[in-house]
Amino acid sequence: MSNNSPKIVIIDYGMGNLRSVQKKFNKVNVNIEVSNDPNTIFEADKLILPGVGHFANGIEKLKEYGIWDTLNRKVLIDKTPILGICLGMQLMAKQSEEGNVKGLGWFDAEIIKFRVNDKLKYKVPHMGWNNILINKESYILKGVSETNMFYFVHSFHINCNNKEDILTTTKYEYNFTSSIKKNNIYGTQFHPEKSHDCGQQILSNFVNL
Repeated sequence: MSNNSPKIVIIDYGMGNLRSVQKKFNKVNVNIEVSNDPNTIFEADKLILPGVGHFANGIEKLKEYGIWDTLNRKVLIDKTPILGICLGMQLMAKQSEEGNVKGLGWFDAEIIKFRVNDKLKYKVPHMGWNNILINKESYILKGVSETNMFYFVHSFHINCNNKEDILTTTKYEYNFTSSIKKNNIYGTQFHPEKSHDCGQQILSNFVNL
């Protein structure tokens, strides 16, 4: 491991498969740590906010673990790069229909449930492999193409009011936002840690930002 490797902290707030994310990062030989300690999070060069589960529970856990204020300081004031994955990305929105609670509010966006018409063809939750449509260029997508397939599992998705924040979309009966970016803040609805080489590429790009 290089001494110049950034210190990356995966935030453990009791929601999600943290070890699979950690294992994927270990493959790119970086200084990675899983922690819920605000001091450890505060010292990180980059942050990962993963998550699987219910939006309201996720918000409650961030506050319960004393992470909420540290996150806002690191991301909004210190401009620390952060990558939200699945629920971790959704928590960055202003609010969600899932639990009807306020989120971190880093994006002018709401989390809404899939509203599909053909419920036989398009099951909710959306589970499985889909490609992405690139809305704008970003270093985090370097080496990634629209033919690559990414793994999804979710019933809710983000609805961005500012279209400039949309990095990629994915079609599941209709186009929904599958990744976002604003300044130092990144988020993916899909799971890069479960998406083989193309997912590995995105995580490597984040390390090298």
